Amino acid sequence: MSPPERFARVARAEVPFDPSSRIKLTVRDLGRFPGTTLLHKLGRVICEAECLPRRELFEAWEVARRTRRRFRGGRVVDLACGHGLVAWVMLLLDDTSPSARAIDARLPPSAAPLARAMERAWPRLVGRVAVEERAIADVALDAGDVVVATHACGSLTDAVIDRVLAARARVALLPCCHDEETCDAGGLRGWLDLETAVDVTRAARLRANGYVVHTQVIPRAVTAKNRLLLGTPARV
Repeated sequence: MSPPERFARVARAEVPFDPSSRIKLTVRDLGRFPGTTLLHKLGRVICEAECLPRRELFEAWEVARRTRRRFRGGRVVDLACGHGLVAWVMLLLDDTSPSARAIDARLPPSAAPLARAMERAWPRLVGRVAVEERAIADVALDAGDVVVATHACGSLTDAVIDRVLAARARVALLPCCHDEETCDAGGLRGWLDLETAVDVTRAARLRANGYVVHTQVIPRAVTAKNRLLLGTPARV
């Protein structure tokens, strides 16, 4: 290794690597993912694609792996998906799911290069993830689905819950952008801050509709909007 290469490696090691950063991962970051784990391989794929901020990698990973601990199998439906990385990771973590749909009303430019990179890295995923630009209301859900929505802004999370309840599907939500005008705080603002009140009301709504609810958090180092709400229809 030449002296400049050694200096670059040392410099990378000394600079803090903030997982919540919106800085785009590039090939310059490949050295930060040297391991043999799935996360490190995924990190290298994202670095080579040069299309996502580092926060999106860690956020998708944390949501998908916690969801898969609870929910196995089923078609994955990633609503308000953005780039759609959660859908891809869900299939990587559980290959018993036959397929996934990643849906957003307006797909970002990163969605297409991400899809190409994921299919190159994992040929078994070719043709199994449909990335689609359409409204949530136009998406048909089934009871066997696992529905995920990562940072569906404001009342968009509630629209996802509407669809999930109608289908009796399993759901994993990471809400954000709580809006006092459009989100239901359940009359709890006298006790709780807005964000907590809205998410508690969402959990209560799922329970009232016959769901078993689990609440978790992903690391705050990844995102401050880190409350994960999981629900599955109770068995009668």
